[in-house]
Amino acid sequence: MKLSISPPPFEGAPVVVLIAGLGGSGSYWLPQLAVLGQEYQVVCYDQRGTGNNPDTLPEDYTLAQMADELALALAGAGFARYCVVGHALGALVGLRLAIDKPDALTALVCINGWLTLNAHTRRCFDVRERLLHAGGAQAWVEAQPLFLYPADWMAARAPRLEAEEALALAHFQGKANLLRRLHALKQADFSRHAARVRCPVQIICSTDDLLVPSVCSAELHAALPHARRTVMRQGGHACNVTEPDTFNTLLLNGLASLLHSPEPAL
Repeated sequence: MKLSISPPPFEGAPVVVLIAGLGGSGSYWLPQLAVLGQEYQVVCYDQRGTGNNPDTLPEDYTLAQMADELALALAGAGFARYCVVGHALGALVGLRLAIDKPDALTALVCINGWLTLNAHTRRCFDVRERLLHAGGAQAWVEAQPLFLYPADWMAARAPRLEAEEALALAHFQGKANLLRRLHALKQADFSRHAARVRCPVQIICSTDDLLVPSVCSAELHAALPHARRTVMRQGGHACNVTEPDTFNTLLLNGLASLLHSPEPAL
């Protein structure tokens, strides 16, 4: 698996791995790369079956496989210890890594993630899946911003959204791959395993997230033994994109706190 790795800003700089959501593209983190690169060695990547890592995913593809693929790629690149920042599906991959590779994770940031799939989120994904079957990639891509961004933010950026849609269509991961990744996401359930996460966790959510209600982050916070939660007043599901200044401040402060926390007692 190809990784995009920034040079370390100084010797011994902590490593931060960025994991995108269902879209799978490392470019999702563009609003964070410059600020993170000043203090951390940043790793991002296109997930298997997307972008620069094209592949046909197996029918029984799982979240555990997503985590294993990333862990193997990071080990191959020489990274033994790292912090993970994950958005939605990426947060779930981060949780899986924290459970399966506890010696590797120094800290975890979960953005608009969840413990187990909320009924509202399931409804949203079911609707989007029906759109994909009925209207193909065009319908999926056109509907996607409705679940990612606040209405006012979209209304003020119509040309930008048109350009994003054209790019998303040009790099669409394929119906089969998308459905297999979506199935893996919908099956993920950490309700019986969250207590095994031993690294410190920062949870960030947005109150106006249409796709993942903020209560999901509250439930995740309650289930994790070493977690703290920050709630953004606005920003939608893609709050790191729509409110980058606010988000980046929260992220940098959170990472500094997490990585300087004492190791939790086991």
